[in-house]
Amino acid sequence: MHVHTLKVPGATLRYETRGSGPALLLLPGGGADAAVWDPLAATLADHFTVVACDPRGTTRSPLDGPPEDQSPAEQADDAALLLAAVTDEPAYVLGISAGAIVAVDLLQRHPDLVRRVVAHEPPLVELLPDAAEQRSFFASVVQAHRERGVEAAMAVMAAGTGGDDGAAGPGTGGERRAPAAHTPPPPEVFRRMSANAPFFLEHQLRQFTGHVPDLDALAPHADRLVPAAGEESRGLLLRRPAEALARRLGVELAEFPGGHVGCVERPAAFADRLLDVLLKS
Repeated sequence: MHVHTLKVPGATLRYETRGSGPALLLLPGGGADAAVWDPLAATLADHFTVVACDPRGTTRSPLDGPPEDQSPAEQADDAALLLAAVTDEPAYVLGISAGAIVAVDLLQRHPDLVRRVVAHEPPLVELLPDAAEQRSFFASVVQAHRERGVEAAMAVMAAGTGGDDGAAGPGTGGERRAPAAHTPPPPEVFRRMSANAPFFLEHQLRQFTGHVPDLDALAPHADRLVPAAGEESRGLLLRRPAEALARRLGVELAEFPGGHVGCVERPAAFADRLLDVLLKS
């Protein structure tokens, strides 16, 4: 594994590369960084040049100035600059949760850089018929953070989403079903990602869940988009936007092992499913 940095407007990105072959860019959810991909990176590196990035504003990809609100478009532009730095050919992209929103926006705005995108449970709740209710819900999570702290905010989010445990994006914390067994991250990784939680809650959660993709702009590239969802997410809030995105674009929804953070819960099976989806293209 090789570590690199890339200066982008307003931030310095830290990213890692492994393996060889066509580029596969991995985009983590809000609050997480490249370490979330460690359990499956070696398997993927047998087939791809795996590029795992810490998003701007996380502990290892600092902003040039004080914390500020984030946008999918800004992070998609970061991803475009990163891909231009590592490959001359269109790349494969996998994003989970908030990273899936970035992946969709990357395809929408920089389609020439992308070969195929897997967007795993992007929390694009504005696509839902009850979008106003969900908008209010995520605002209540942020309010809980401001009044009572991170732990209280995550408890509110868990109660409203039935999300998985782990710091991988909107809706994490407190699985309401039997959680998949997985090895917890090393203590230093857990501490680092936990330190990102205030930034995620204040500057990313509402900004990303409130994002509205341009479906008309996406439609010409829909054959390269794979909306995906966890098998164990059926009936849960964070699966519904992936289903809505697939339905609106007339493409098939791909199911993956595990729940909202299946890449952490069931990394080997998740990697196998990803290879099946990408290599059939």
